[in-house]
Amino acid sequence: MTEASSVFPANITPLRGHNVVAVASGKGGVGKTWFSITLTHALTKLGRRSLLFDGDLGLANVDIQLGLMPKRDLGSVVERRMSLQTAAERFEDGGFDIIAGRSGSGNLANLTVQRLNELRADLLEVARNYDAVVIDLGAGVDRTVRQLSGPAGITLVVTTDEPTSLTDAYAFIKVTHAANPNADLRVVVNMASSVREGERTYVTILKACQNFLKFSPPLAGIIRRDQKVRDAIRNQVPLLMRSPSSDAASDVRNLAAKLFTVP
Repeated sequence: MTEASSVFPANITPLRGHNVVAVASGKGGVGKTWFSITLTHALTKLGRRSLLFDGDLGLANVDIQLGLMPKRDLGSVVERRMSLQTAAERFEDGGFDIIAGRSGSGNLANLTVQRLNELRADLLEVARNYDAVVIDLGAGVDRTVRQLSGPAGITLVVTTDEPTSLTDAYAFIKVTHAANPNADLRVVVNMASSVREGERTYVTILKACQNFLKFSPPLAGIIRRDQKVRDAIRNQVPLLMRSPSSDAASDVRNLAAKLFTVP
């Protein structure tokens, strides 16, 4: 059995939530978690009832970036001590809900296929209560990442202009597209030195996908490099609160505004 077919058997169409957005990356260090937080916040400001799900089962850190000490987390759900819906907590400053992971709990990354499938089904059920659900996936293309990306109606693949980031983002697109050729995969170029450079980075990964996969993932957006991002993360405050007029904040808001339109 191939890596792709092990995710979704040929005779099964994966259930998907059209309001569920998975944020993925081939490697760490591309700003995926910060982007997930800011995207959720931007969607909330657009009037959508939003949920941020920390799906990095090995190295969860959404709560750390926001300076939160959650009373409930995904670990309790996995251990069947509470339901996924019950695990959701309100992040009052941002106006959206969060299902936190359990930071540093590597055992969550070793869940059985059955438990991952149950978690995925529960997430789709919870998504019915929201206008938008953003899943901050772990980096890479391992089994847990592929399983949790299953419910997503849209998958945003975050990359930078670094060669290793581009290579790993392409690997994620390749595996996901093979598993589901109808998957709505879109590219986000983060930490671009300029819009023009971001476009060049996108063209690089686009050409690779066209040449080898016969597939053209659209560009979801370009996020410019901005020192205000580092400042917000350091102070554990969402960028849209600390520096709402910054370049990166503007870029994420623009991306969020067109996210649920057909690319």
